[in-house]
Amino acid sequence: MIKRNKASISRCILHKVGNKYNSTKNAFSEQIIDFEEQSYDLILPYLLRPFASLAESYRFHHHANLELNEINSYATQILNDDSEFIEISKHIVLHLFEQSNSAQIKTGDVLVCLFHDIIYEDYQTDAIGIFKIENKSHFFQTYLENGSYDIITQKGIATKKVDKGVLILNAADTEGKIVLSVDNNNYDAQYWTKQFLNIKYPDDANQHTKNYIEMCREFSKEVMQPQFGGQEQSNFLAKTVDYFKENEIANIEAFKEEVFEKEDTLALFEDYKKTYETDHNILIRNQFDVSEKVLKKQKQKIKTEIKLDTNIQIKLDVDAPDASAEYLERGYDEEKKMHYYKVFFNEEG
Repeated sequence: MIKRNKASISRCILHKVGNKYNSTKNAFSEQIIDFEEQSYDLILPYLLRPFASLAESYRFHHHANLELNEINSYATQILNDDSEFIEISKHIVLHLFEQSNSAQIKTGDVLVCLFHDIIYEDYQTDAIGIFKIENKSHFFQTYLENGSYDIITQKGIATKKVDKGVLILNAADTEGKIVLSVDNNNYDAQYWTKQFLNIKYPDDANQHTKNYIEMCREFSKEVMQPQFGGQEQSNFLAKTVDYFKENEIANIEAFKEEVFEKEDTLALFEDYKKTYETDHNILIRNQFDVSEKVLKKQKQKIKTEIKLDTNIQIKLDVDAPDASAEYLERGYDEEKKMHYYKVFFNEEG
């Protein structure tokens, strides 16, 4: 998560990247962009806006030596001395080009930028930004000719969101430089994060919190809902959120004692956890610090709705873990041969 109110761009260059798979070529600029004031005022927020709400960060990875990670190396060179900015930006595009081993990989415009005074957490830092623009939009341009106005159609970059972008901060922890990445065209996610950037999640509270809540959400969809119904699923999710809200440190044994009342459900959860770790190649820690910003973001993804085949939905409050058990009753009507829910309340809101 960054703040951009003091940020500025000192250098920015645009190249075009081809696709090695279908033999389209790269095209390189020889000079940095000299922005006019209006373009500069539009492009700065356009490039940095996607990183303002990110809760998770990444770190560079390499199987042998972190210094051999290409983008890590190029970013370090520019941050230390930007005199070779143009040449290094070309190397970045060549490295991106080398990863295009599929017809699915799109060609596009690549912007490489040097930013100053980006606020990350409590300090200001410089950063390298790399952005790939894959999709362009049609727009109408009006013009005056021979005393009359006419319209032509042109194609350009929409200013709503970047397709792919990475921000490499001149700030590090014990695992390396802090990296923020966005990908709005994730049909080729491995191409951007794994092959081009070669980044991984750090071993920190953000990632542990994310891993655990995502596992619980998947467990609720794949096990709780099919076997026990929407009410039990929503109740489990509400209790999960409540536990993480009430505890600064998550202890998995304490979590299971607080959330699970039945031994058979607990056994299903423990079996699912083992399978989930194997399938996703992650280790769920037994104890970790809870990240409030990740919890807030993950809570937005949790859906506590009971959808019925009679075109009725019952929405439960994820912040009220006891409401479902206390005010919602499930039963079966023998006469109609249908299940039903009975809802108790004092007043309509």
